[in-house]
Amino acid sequence: MKLLIIAAAAILVTGIRLLISRSRRSGAPSHPLRMLTQLNLFGEIGLIAGREIRERFRSRMFRSISVVLLLLVGAAVILPGTQSASQSQTIGLVAGTRTLENELHAVAAHLHLTITIVNEADMASARTDLAAGSIDMVLNGTTSILVKAPFSATDTSSAASFVRDTATLLGEQHAYADAKLTPEQMHVLSQASPLPITSLTAKKSITTTGEATALIGVVLIFIVLGQYLSWTLMGVMEEKSSRVVEVLLATVRPIQLLAGKVIGIGVVALTQAISLVVVALVLSAITGSKVLSGSAPTVILVTLLWLILGYAFYSWVYAAAGSLAERQDQVQSLVLPLSAPLIFGYIVSLIGVSTGSPSLLVTILAYIPPTAPFAMTTLVGFGVASWWQVLISVMISLISTVLVALLAARIYRAAVLQTGGRVHLRELRLRSPH
Repeated sequence: MKLLIIAAAAILVTGIRLLISRSRRSGAPSHPLRMLTQLNLFGEIGLIAGREIRERFRSRMFRSISVVLLLLVGAAVILPGTQSASQSQTIGLVAGTRTLENELHAVAAHLHLTITIVNEADMASARTDLAAGSIDMVLNGTTSILVKAPFSATDTSSAASFVRDTATLLGEQHAYADAKLTPEQMHVLSQASPLPITSLTAKKSITTTGEATALIGVVLIFIVLGQYLSWTLMGVMEEKSSRVVEVLLATVRPIQLLAGKVIGIGVVALTQAISLVVVALVLSAITGSKVLSGSAPTVILVTLLWLILGYAFYSWVYAAAGSLAERQDQVQSLVLPLSAPLIFGYIVSLIGVSTGSPSLLVTILAYIPPTAPFAMTTLVGFGVASWWQVLISVMISLISTVLVALLAARIYRAAVLQTGGRVHLRELRLRSPH
């Protein structure tokens, strides 16, 4: 898998170099950005989108933000590998036996885990040591297991696996002790279950790579959407205030201008997001980091999906809002009401990820288009959303995006040429955007 990722990156770089070298020999534009944006694949919309892509890629802000995000992603992938949890556990044993100790060492060896067994006088002192952190687990003979905090059902760490395997082993021993090889007792043996694992405190922290990746995904969606939606809002307002839009509308229809701007900025946002994911995967493959192991790749794909859907939904709203203003102070008065659903969904989802337990509110927000990008990413990270639930949320978001786009196109067409102050919705005559 590591070799495949590295090879794919090498092939991509080689392909770009070959494309550039051929274009130089043929006299075509050699800069990859110009080559991409000068391809008139979608008529006027493609030309407008290409203009937006060139402007955004050349901006100093885009480059600065990209560098910062790449550094943050690199640190998130590499640092946990250098500061990973110790592959050793200290076991507090009450009323233990030599046979039990040997069995514990055998379980640990199977998991490539080193354990240290500390004999405890009684459960009271063992609980005290566990709460103080001097031991990681308490085993009361073969009757009960006590840990400091519960493990998630999807936690695949060595410590969690050791606790579960020990519970299973002791549960089987209890079943063997009860069984006398009679049919009834064989039935008891087949129904053996692990010992219950109790904890001193409730689960409060992120314990799996999927949950950790969901946290990163929620933050990434919020940052990217906030940045590029602001660009959409400001771009429309600047074109209107400078009267550039009058020149553009002399050759293209309003809906084409609006769609080109939304698509162009969206391509830049998606390119940046994909670059971050590729860098994370390559660094993970090179360094052997386990940050993107387990369910994390699925969460990454879901994060990209909802980044696209979130931008598709909000971009039309921000573009239409930008056509209502023509000064900076007017834009600022629009930012808060427009960003309120984003901030609300982000905060609620962030709390759900941080506490380790998505609330009912997060589940509800996962099916509401303005907040679904954050909430559904959280649910997928915690493994509580099935594929059909994600599909339903996606369909709701797509249908809502189409409706919002139709309304935004009418608002844009009616407001983009009106000057002299901020335009209010009640002043517009919304007609079909032909």
